[in-house]
Amino acid sequence: MTWLDHWLTVFYTAKWQVTPDQAIYWREIVGNAFGLGSALFGLRRNALAWPIGIVGNILLFTVFLGQALGNDQGTPLYGQAARQVFFLITSVYGWWVWRRNRRVGHGDAVVPRWAGHRQRLIFIPGALVAVVLCFFVFRQVGAGFPVPWWYYLADSWIFVGSMLATYAMARGWVEFWLCWIAVDLVGVPELLHFGYYPSAVLYAVYAGFVVWGFVVWLRISRLSPAGPVPVPA
Repeated sequence: MTWLDHWLTVFYTAKWQVTPDQAIYWREIVGNAFGLGSALFGLRRNALAWPIGIVGNILLFTVFLGQALGNDQGTPLYGQAARQVFFLITSVYGWWVWRRNRRVGHGDAVVPRWAGHRQRLIFIPGALVAVVLCFFVFRQVGAGFPVPWWYYLADSWIFVGSMLATYAMARGWVEFWLCWIAVDLVGVPELLHFGYYPSAVLYAVYAGFVVWGFVVWLRISRLSPAGPVPVPA
């Protein structure tokens, strides 16, 4: 085992023993810290939001699979874990789009604007269908774990809502902040219920930044005379 393998193993297994019966993996704390950093850079429309977020996505993916990866923390949250994979993919796209916008002379990485009626007619019905489909998929995958039916519905919305929010952020749509608010309203109670306390606290703190970010982007969208920044479809 090399020194790198050794320290990766130490970090992967490191825990904070909160009580004799409750331990928290440091991966969850560090991963959420990167998530908060990504939100702050996103608020400032800085392209560093994307690579910072990718690091947090990788760490939290290993956390939310829980017992499915042999962790003793708790019930696997498949929606929470699956959305980290989507975050990673979309972050690569968003990073490329924001850097491209700045490189071709737009000045800002993105100019906030509302999505058009056509986009809403596509994404709102699509999101409802996706939530239903994910509900049945997650319920089938997690059949071996004794959890209530609402868990699968909550996880489905968290997954789909996060997908919409991340894609909307990449496109510069103001609605992405509203999607995050809706995700947090479901995510915080779920994480508390299943014992993912650092993530629940981060979600609660993040909700404050989300409201702030919405106000900032809304103000910019009203004041900017430039109109929408063209990005690839």
